[in-house]
Parts: sequence; C-alpha cells; structure tokens
Amino acid sequence: MKHCLFIMLLTGLLLGNATAQDSVENNLLKLMQQYQAIGLSVAVVKDNKIIYNKSFGYKNRDDKTIIQNTDIFRIASISKSFTATSLLQLVEAGKLSLDDAVTKLVGFKVNNPKYPDVPITLRMILSHTSSINDKNGYFTLDAINPDKNPNWAQCYNDYKPGEGYQYCNLNFNLAGSILEKFSGEQFDQYVKNHILNPLRLYGGYNVDSLDRNRLVPLYEYNDSSKTFAVSPGAYASPKARLANYTRGYSTPLFSPTGGMKISALDLARYMMMHMNYGTSNNVRIISEASSRTMQTKLSDKENYGLALWSTENLIDGEKMVGHTGDAYGLYSSMFFQPEKKFGFVVITNGCLPQYKKSVVALLYDVINELYNGMMK
Repeated sequence: MKHCLFIMLLTGLLLGNATAQDSVENNLLKLMQQYQAIGLSVAVVKDNKIIYNKSFGYKNRDDKTIIQNTDIFRIASISKSFTATSLLQLVEAGKLSLDDAVTKLVGFKVNNPKYPDVPITLRMILSHTSSINDKNGYFTLDAINPDKNPNWAQCYNDYKPGEGYQYCNLNFNLAGSILEKFSGEQFDQYVKNHILNPLRLYGGYNVDSLDRNRLVPLYEYNDSSKTFAVSPGAYASPKARLANYTRGYSTPLFSPTGGMKISALDLARYMMMHMNYGTSNNVRIISEASSRTMQTKLSDKENYGLALWSTENLIDGEKMVGHTGDAYGLYSSMFFQPEKKFGFVVITNGCLPQYKKSVVALLYDVINELYNGMMK
C-alpha cells in the first residue's frame, strides 16, 4: 500500500513538473508569435545546475530547418566578456596591469587631445569609461591611429577619461589587440586555448574553425518593408584577410567586441564560471578577485564593470549581472544572480526590435517567463 502511495505521489510530482514546463513552453511559443521571432534558444541555471535547455522555431526560415540545442550563434556583445576575462588572465600572470596606459600597451598614441596629460588605461577601455567613441568606425585600428588617420581626434569625446561613460566597440577591438601583443597568441587561439578548451566548450571567434552546418543564420528586420532578411555578413570567412594579418594590430578581424560563436547551452556553462567567481567544474579560469572586479561597476549611472553590468530592471527584486548582444538581427542575453546561483541565456536569430526597460522585449519577457515558471 505504501509503495502504491509512493508511486502515485511520484507520478503526481512528475506530472506537475511536466505541466509546469509545458505551460512555460506554451507561453514561450506565444511570445515568439507576438514578437515574430524566427527562432529561439534558451538555457536555465538553477542551484548551480543547468536544469533546462531547449530551442524553438527556425534555424533557416527558407528551408524550414529547426534549431537544435547544439547549433551555434554569433552572440554579439556578450563576446566582450571573453575578451575581458582573457586580459584578466594576463593581469594575474603579471604580464600587464589594468592601470597600464593603452598607448604603452597597443604601441601607438591613444590619448584624448582635450586631456593630453590624462592616460587612458586598460581598465577604462574595458569599462567604456575611456572617452573613446565609434565615430570613425571600429573594424580597424586605423580609425584611432594618428599615423593612419588624419581624423583620429574624432574618436574622442569632450569629457575627461575615467569620468564619463559611452558604450564603444572600438574599446574592445583595442583590448583584443593588446591581448595578442602580450600573450603571443592569435586572439581566436588564445580564447580557445585558455577559456573554451579548459571549460570544454564548443565555439570560437574564427568561423572557419567551426562546423558551418551548426551556424544559425541571422535575420535582420527591415522596418520599412516589415520583413526579415538573412544577414550574410554575420559569418563571413576571414581567410583572405588573414594572408596579411599583423598580430597585435589586425585583431579586429576576429571582432573581440562581438565575434564569439557559441550555443546557448555552452554560453550558460561559461556564464556559470562567472557566477561562481571564476571557476566551473573545478576548473579555475580567473581568480575570485578578478571575477569580482569584472562584476563591480565603474560607472554609477550604467552600472557597468569590466564587460559585465548589473541591473535591477530585468527581474523585479533581483540584482542580475550579465550582458546583452545585438548584431545582424540577432539578440542575445546572458544574466545571472551570483549569490542565489541562478541565471538565464536567451538567444534569438531574429525578432521585432521592440524594447522593455532597455532590453529587447522578447528577451525580457522570455527571461521573466523562465524565472516565474522555473525559479519560484
């Protein structure tokens, strides 16, 4: 009799869990329909374990291929945290300092002409407090190099370095070049050797090193025509340009600012390393002190640290740490709660570009649906 009661109780619990999960998934599908999402991939961490990973919708809308959990996306600006993590490894190794002047590190003058006596430091470029902007573009360091560009001064804002904030992709392409100079390794190889491989993650910055069958096409929305179109530039091969590659200068080719390609599941595994202050599965990537430095805000208004930022506007009552990404029609988010050990990765390869509290509305609503359905 007791055995039968136990079986009934267990069955009830399993059905309850299945029903709760089914409800969440039904709501995710409704959100996808509401925001016209092409595809969606999510991963959920609870109590320091990945409890859920699922993908929905189209990988390729034209041939109706469905996204698989093993498929990989170009995750855009979440990539910045891989660059910062790599540089913190070099700081720990004593090869450079966060307070070193970028001019000294990169090998040409990086100095705001309005404040010639104020050095721009590595810490400043990793926190977007450098006073550098993207007015000249950021796909080549020529944009800011006085020896290459007569308009280099346009790259600097009017405020004093270290005292203002402007999100700037050029900051991180400079940072990637510094990583190459002081590690002696090509940027994509360094991240693979010192972050991805130790954590047993599949991904990378060099698209030619990856299985192209696993790459998820990205669809950009055109507001004028109200249609989506695939963005071929997202996964362009660097092969031809690598022929004239100069280590420590040509680094923007790999886009340290936005070029990582990885699955939602493996991104969640990487996220757990930061959630646990530098370690995952007994593998330490950076020290706890370095990890906390990355998560500590350097700008009060934006709450931005070193390639990670804090927000209380994503989930009511929770202070989350992480980053978002936006490029080629893709929108990505990676946010975690380091004390309570939970977090979310949500990636779409295309949706309506609507916003809630400065976050893409689809991602905001999906994260809150996952939180309400799986954390409570």
